[in-house]
Amino acid sequence: MIDSRMAPYATLLLRVTLGSLAIAHLYWKFFIRADGLDGWWMNLNNNGYPDWVVWYVLSAEFAGAILLIPGIFTRQVALYCLPLMLAAAEYWLVRTGFFFTAAGAELPLLWSVGLLVQAGLGDGAYALVPSSQFPLMGRSRAAHA
Repeated sequence: MIDSRMAPYATLLLRVTLGSLAIAHLYWKFFIRADGLDGWWMNLNNNGYPDWVVWYVLSAEFAGAILLIPGIFTRQVALYCLPLMLAAAEYWLVRTGFFFTAAGAELPLLWSVGLLVQAGLGDGAYALVPSSQFPLMGRSRAAHA
């Protein structure tokens, strides 16, 4: 049974956690990684990924970092980020295997599940712009008036 009193806050916690980790990952990519964003970009290109894929990866990371924490179209953002995590899981699975201890696919798969759960649960408490206000998510609030 779902505790309807606590579920919105658990959903908020998941939303803030996913967004905060996206910020941390972007920070690593831009400021901590020895060869910076250019090295990361070149690595993906050298592994056969075209520039449009790299642009998508960055856009998904920024969307997660900027939009998840305040709860702006949470469901849509979670689903937008999902292909990134599934691709990251595939990328690491074929190179290093499954387990996290070998930099494998385990963590991106957990991220993928977290994003799916977030999309399924919705916005949670204190969402700035609820997903239901997105035109593709059913009838708008104006239609209910």
